[in-house]
Amino acid sequence: MIIGVPKEVKNNENRVGMVTDGVYEMVKMNHKVIVETGAGLGSDISDEDYIRAGAVIYKDKTKLFDEADIIVKVKEPIPCEYDYFREGQMLYTYLHLAADKEQAEFLKKKRITAFAYETVQTEDGSLPLLSPMSEVAGRMSIQIGAALLQKNNGGKGMLLGGVPGVAPAEVVILGGGNVGLNAAKMASWMGARVTVFDVSRKRLMYLDDIFGGKITTLMSSTYNIAAAVKTCDLLIGAVLIPGAKAPCLVNEEMVKSMPTGSVIVDVAIDQGGSVETIDRVTTHENPSYEKHGVIHYSVANMPGAVSKTSTYALTGMTIQYLKRIVSTDIKDIINNDAELRLGLNTYKGEITNKGVAEALDYNYVDARTLV
Repeated sequence: MIIGVPKEVKNNENRVGMVTDGVYEMVKMNHKVIVETGAGLGSDISDEDYIRAGAVIYKDKTKLFDEADIIVKVKEPIPCEYDYFREGQMLYTYLHLAADKEQAEFLKKKRITAFAYETVQTEDGSLPLLSPMSEVAGRMSIQIGAALLQKNNGGKGMLLGGVPGVAPAEVVILGGGNVGLNAAKMASWMGARVTVFDVSRKRLMYLDDIFGGKITTLMSSTYNIAAAVKTCDLLIGAVLIPGAKAPCLVNEEMVKSMPTGSVIVDVAIDQGGSVETIDRVTTHENPSYEKHGVIHYSVANMPGAVSKTSTYALTGMTIQYLKRIVSTDIKDIINNDAELRLGLNTYKGEITNKGVAEALDYNYVDARTLV
């Protein structure tokens, strides 16, 4: 199979879909890997590094897409990339379709066989290809929030961990999954007072246990969240429902109640966001804006700013599933590989992930009925 690795074009996206180790593994399995020139530079991987690993470098993006059987990316295709794809091509990347009907229409129209990293799911419910970036984004959310709390960045001029004699910041985290866990780790390490909300008592028990009572855990409810945000200095949106749009947990009235100069970082923005006043996706160039006296941060590709760490963390996992995709007939994958079947979002012009279909109000089609 011919595997194409194009350069990412999303604003300030410096990650790349495959590192040299992955190229070596694919070539060793007798597959051909073609990489667009400069694709790895943002992650400190040169064209020469790829060549040494066995890849072929293409300067012509159109030629790369024309020849590749499967395109391996990091971020979802954006409109300027749509025309490069040919009908029926395979795609393996983050898609986040629940908040992107335009992209879903494109994938359906082109009949793309699209595997989404974020919906590949193991039997125990874990998301192995989302987990590495959740860890990065969770930790980054606290770094970013701490910086935005500085007066020169529009915040209230508060040090997250305080100092002896001065109280630390109050950090509220909505969601106790991988993002929330890593945000809580970073915030508590920095000395903040941390409260984590989740709908699962079992998850809250787990968090309480591993943090040894150093954080507060609360059941997620509108009343509890409304009370907490009134005094919080940094609010982290860390909610995820696999394949589905993120629920709105913080309405405009809650945001209005927050202290002036407080900060919201919504990691869930790539799934539509969980804060009503976050009405736009921002970029690393212009990452934040103020509304009702509160600083809002809503960059959809947060890990792209720490691209070297993110790329290696991500591709160490994605390569394992890519090996299965390129070595197995699609019919066998659909019928016999439950993890990748859940990752299959579109096939033969249909939406084949139930959560995505429900979020976009499409008809869901079980991929097994299409083979």
